[in-house]
Amino acid sequence: MGHIANDKEEVYMALAERLHKNPVGAPVNEVLMEILHRLYTEGEAMVGSKFPMVPIRLNKIAAITGIKEETLKETLDSMSDKGLVQELPAKKGTYYMLTPMVVGFFEFTFMRVRDEIKNMRELAELFERYFRRPEVGEEFTGTATKLMKALVYESLIPAIVETEVLSYEKASEIIRQSGRGALSLCACRHKASHLGRTCDAGAPMETCTTLGDTADWLVSRGMARPAAVDELLQVLDQTEKLGLVHLGDNVLNQPAYLCHCCGCCCEALRPTRKHGKLFAHPSNFIPALDQDGCSACGTCADSCQIKVITMRDDGSGVEVPEINKETCIGCGVCASACPNGALTMSRRPVLHVPPKNKMELFTRIAREKGKI
Repeated sequence: MGHIANDKEEVYMALAERLHKNPVGAPVNEVLMEILHRLYTEGEAMVGSKFPMVPIRLNKIAAITGIKEETLKETLDSMSDKGLVQELPAKKGTYYMLTPMVVGFFEFTFMRVRDEIKNMRELAELFERYFRRPEVGEEFTGTATKLMKALVYESLIPAIVETEVLSYEKASEIIRQSGRGALSLCACRHKASHLGRTCDAGAPMETCTTLGDTADWLVSRGMARPAAVDELLQVLDQTEKLGLVHLGDNVLNQPAYLCHCCGCCCEALRPTRKHGKLFAHPSNFIPALDQDGCSACGTCADSCQIKVITMRDDGSGVEVPEINKETCIGCGVCASACPNGALTMSRRPVLHVPPKNKMELFTRIAREKGKI
């Protein structure tokens, strides 16, 4: 029986190696292998390992795998239900893409209640262990081009530059331009709940926002519920009142995701909070302090989700906020929380223009990693 077990392990190893080829890959280690064994059947792992790097039609996958189209369609439907494969509608029919780990099957696993998974706590513990591995953190944060970008609170945009701020810099405009969306559980807070942790910010669970075609697909597979633009804007407002950070896809056109993040649970913010490493590109704004108006109350430091503000002695025995501008993501949470208006958001001298679309985004990341 030993050779059968070895053959099975080879199938899962081939899947792991394929996943790591993605622009934002999944470094292969023993924890990843345990995760894959829990999420994929052996047949699904084999099919996943055969996927090319670009979306592909059913008949092409059938030719690669040697599986009849009818049988393969059943497998792909099962994988899509679990978020392991994504369906991309096009004029010529449906294309399929192997889902990466992030943003991908980690989120799709935890953005809903999964009764069919026997032990969600064990799976949450495995992802927690995996994300804390140094090589995994480097994979997610180690490029100049970031997967996500921070979005400043729009109420803090100075009137003098309001007309210069483009739609890709405003969360509300991203929502409005999408025309439709969906809401689901925050995958990170849901994972944390299985580990017995509650959110320090008191954030609600159902805040994960998806937009456009991605929202349609998630709804069709039971991973989200449809939500009108007005409801998505209400969630945006509600999460700002709680001091959460808005993160969106780092693209100019048709972003698919908009997250409302806390520093205690969010896997995009935790690397910055703990190690000063950026998963998301900063917004085009940075806090500016009016020391004369500052009461040294420390509210800004307390409210910062990534803890880049500390209180220091200014030399006269008075503590004032000090902002680490190397790791500040310009979200505006601190300025919004300041009771005296001593913190305002100013335009950065060099503006970040995101990649045009997902293809350009992933091409840049892959090139920076030497994967192409």
